[in-house]
Amino acid sequence: MARQKLGQHFLVKGAILERIAAAACPETEPLVIEIGPGRGALTGRLLPRVGRLVAIELDPALAEHLRVKFAGEPRLEILRRDALETDLGQWGPAVITGNLPYYAATPLIERVLRLRGTVRRGVFLVQKEVAQRLTAAPGSRQYGYLTVLAALLADCRYLFEVKPSAFHPPPKVDSAVVRLEPHRRMEELAIRDLEDFLRFVSRCFRQKRKTIRNNLAEMVGREALEAWPEAGLRAEQLSLEQFAGMYRRA
Repeated sequence: MARQKLGQHFLVKGAILERIAAAACPETEPLVIEIGPGRGALTGRLLPRVGRLVAIELDPALAEHLRVKFAGEPRLEILRRDALETDLGQWGPAVITGNLPYYAATPLIERVLRLRGTVRRGVFLVQKEVAQRLTAAPGSRQYGYLTVLAALLADCRYLFEVKPSAFHPPPKVDSAVVRLEPHRRMEELAIRDLEDFLRFVSRCFRQKRKTIRNNLAEMVGREALEAWPEAGLRAEQLSLEQFAGMYRRA
């Protein structure tokens, strides 16, 4: 994705591009999906590491630029689509990567996290604030609903920061690379209905400065909540395991 109207800044620093490609494909991968390839800087570094690469680009001029730049490359398929409106699981198990536009990073990562069973690994360059939210610890300022969703479905690692000087044009904020490795915590925590659990978590965070007692009063009842050890805490103070325990009680 890539023009300024789409919120994109092109990553141009070769060393950073190589680190992202290596994080996404530490070994040769049979299938990789790249979101927002832009002018193809990361695309060119991914191709030697893949059997097949599907690049999803929203901007028609950039999609055409990619077709010309990589003409005759049999491993590359270029799709002019909005990744937010694309079934990213349609090609089967894949690594998903990309320099995500700031305006779409959070919804795209949420979509990728929900692709249970069809994502081998996700490696994304995002705004530093989003990376911090994905990997935050309970009790920190960045901890919230997105953190709990990510922790439930993947092992999320903050890999490294990327300064504005690595982009053209330089953004006004720092960026960071995160890696998501899907796991089976949901089954281990006996959560059978993902969306129902996430609605419960969202309710806990409804008013962040209020306690669980206040946020869940209508759902659970104040009398029942008095027996909960978490009742006097705020959602941002609770671990994934504590949310799962409350959900089973509710």
